[in-house]
Amino acid sequence: MKTANALSVIAAVAFTATAAQAALLEKATAEFIDRENNPIGTATLTEGPNGVLIHLDLHGLPPGPKAIHIHGVGTCVDPEANFVASTGHLNPDGKKHGLMNPDGPDAGDLPNLYVREDGTFEAEFFTSLASLDGHHGRANILDHDGAAFVIHQNRDDHITQPIGGAGPRIGCGVIK
Repeated sequence: MKTANALSVIAAVAFTATAAQAALLEKATAEFIDRENNPIGTATLTEGPNGVLIHLDLHGLPPGPKAIHIHGVGTCVDPEANFVASTGHLNPDGKKHGLMNPDGPDAGDLPNLYVREDGTFEAEFFTSLASLDGHHGRANILDHDGAAFVIHQNRDDHITQPIGGAGPRIGCGVIK
């Protein structure tokens, strides 16, 4: 009976440790708007030991491939000006743009979105290039001026400078 009780205690401690680790995961969110200031979805970011898991749930977008990047300033105050206040990509190391670029990628580079015919998109991405708080020397998303997601009209070719031919900015979400 002592062995059974000891195993129960070990299992309870292991469960508690796992729950405690999960509770320690740092999270951030973003609420996206389009150029008419309409809400078009959300993002949840979860810091992990090797990068950030990004869950996107979007709607109201034109169908087809779209680029999405993390931009270096956390603002979406200028939808009428195509969200240029969010500046360029999160790129503290001055890398070239593009996941396929031999001199890149920069910390704001992400895979393309493929928006369904009904204007929706839901998926998870992972980036090892950035961190919510600068963990392990990765680019800091939640630094003094924050960061924002920017969605572009077209797909990113992952190599052309400066934004992979992605075209105009059509959506933005401040990461908080």
